[in-house]
Amino acid sequence: MREIVTYVEMTGVEELVPAAVVSGLVLVPLEPGAPLIPDVLARIGASYGWKSSSRTEDEWTDWFANNPRRAFRLLSYGGEAAGIVTYDPHPGDEVEIVSFGLVPEFVGKGLGGHALTLGVREAWGLVPNVRRVWLHTSSFDHPNALPNYRRRGFRIFRTEERTR
Repeated sequence: MREIVTYVEMTGVEELVPAAVVSGLVLVPLEPGAPLIPDVLARIGASYGWKSSSRTEDEWTDWFANNPRRAFRLLSYGGEAAGIVTYDPHPGDEVEIVSFGLVPEFVGKGLGGHALTLGVREAWGLVPNVRRVWLHTSSFDHPNALPNYRRRGFRIFRTEERTR
C-alpha cells in the first residue's frame, strides 16, 4: 500500500493558532515506563496501523530506553484517559512530537484541536530555548490529523512516499 508521510513544523511559539478551549481537557505528566503509556498508545494506534498497537513487552522496553529524554503527557478529559502526547527533545533545541492522538472513544467529540493546542504549548516549554517543534503524520492516520496540524499553525517542510 502507498503511504504519504508529511512532516510539519513550527519555528516559533507565536505561530501556534490555539483552538477553542475544551473545559475539562488537561495534560497530565506521566513517568517514563508508566503502564498506562503502552496501553493508551496501543489503543490509539490500533486503528491506524501504528507500531505501538503490536509491540511486545521487550519492544516496549527498548522503545522507552531508546531516548531517555522522552517525555509523556496524558490527555485527560473528565478524569478519563482521552489520549497521549509523546515528546522527544533533540539536539539543537528541537522537540519532536513522536505521537499524538486520542483513544477511539474520544475521537469525533471535538477534543482534537484543543488537545493539540495543549500538546504544542507543552512542547515549546519542554526544554529551555526550544527553536523548533515538529512531527510527522501519515495518510493512514485519522483524516483530520493533517488539517488539525495546519489549523494550529504547522507548515509542511517535507513529504515522502513509502510502501507499507
